[in-house]
Order: sequence, then structure tokens, then C-alpha cells
Amino acid sequence: MTVLKKILPALVIISLISGCSVFKPIDPEAEKYREPRFSSNDPIELKVKQIDITSEFTPTFTRPNVEHLFPISIERTAKIWAKDRLKAVDYSSDRVAEVIIKDASVTEEIEKSQEVFQKDRIKYRANLNVVVRITDTKSLSRAETEVIAWRELIIPADTDITDKEKYWNGMVTKLFDEFNVKMEQNMRRYLNMYIANNSHIENYQ
Repeated sequence: MTVLKKILPALVIISLISGCSVFKPIDPEAEKYREPRFSSNDPIELKVKQIDITSEFTPTFTRPNVEHLFPISIERTAKIWAKDRLKAVDYSSDRVAEVIIKDASVTEEIEKSQEVFQKDRIKYRANLNVVVRITDTKSLSRAETEVIAWRELIIPADTDITDKEKYWNGMVTKLFDEFNVKMEQNMRRYLNMYIANNSHIENYQ
């Protein structure tokens, strides 16, 4: 199977990453409200003429969705990731890269305690689903890879808003730490022919 043939069905590689953590003491020195940046990593140079970043995610602004309450936006951070990590280097080609944000939601769920002296808890789940797609308009070929990531956070229901925001900050940062690693791995493996100076060669059977 090769992605060089005309009118070829897209090669889709989906990866799942997840994580869960229960609340821990807050570091008073931790920075809040600061979206992660990825410019400390070398950019992934794509043999495309341009990179388009779009979002298909629409927040509802109603519970159980609470992403609009987060000081760090998952959707906005995904756009920052694409701008920091991806670079177009072949302006003479007919290829275009798309970064499509399909999900950037956060939900909350109250967990009622079954014990008299135990507090109720709130479980937050942050979801991230991003597709990187490369299309050659001349040869009508296309390839893409997708990462679906999520993390959960459980904290006491009576946690005040200041501390909640610190926990939310940490959860989103960890989510993108994992996503950044996994998406680069996927791209270097499954979109290898579109990456400049990529040493990995995938053999598709």
C-alpha cells in the first residue's frame, strides 16, 4: 500500500492516550493561566506549501461541559501546538497540511460519597482529538494520523475556585505533554514521506 497512487483512500492512524490523577497538594510556586508552549522542541518540517489550522469543536457553555471555565483553553493550546511544532518548507509543492481539532472538551461529574465522614468529589475529564492530514492536490493522494487523548482529575467537591484553577492548569499541561510526544511519534512514523530529513521509513504491506 502506498500513498502515492492517485485517488487513494486516506491512511488513517489513530492513537489513544489517557491518564487519571487524584488531587495532590498544590505547589504554591506553580504558575497559573499560562498556556503550554512547544517552541523548545525542534519544529517538524513538512514538505508542504502551507499549513491550515481549523477547529470543528463547538463549546456548549452548559454543564456537564465546563471547558469555558478553564483558564487554559484546550482548543487554543492545540492551535499553539500546531504553530509551534509544524513548519511548511516546500512552497513549490501542491501539498497542503491540515491540523483539525475535533474535540477540546472538558466535562465534570459529581461523585457522591457513600461514607458519612467522606466528602463528595468532582471528576473532571479533559478530551483532545486532533487529526493531521496531508493532501496532494495534484496526485489526489492523502494521508493522515489522529491522536485521541484524555486525562481525568478528581478533587474534593468543596475545593475553592482558586485551587480548582491550579488543578485544571496542571491537568491540561500534562495532557499536552503526552499529546506532543505521541503526535510527533505518529507523524514521523506514518507521515514519514512528507517530513523533511526524516530517518524513519515505514514499510506498508
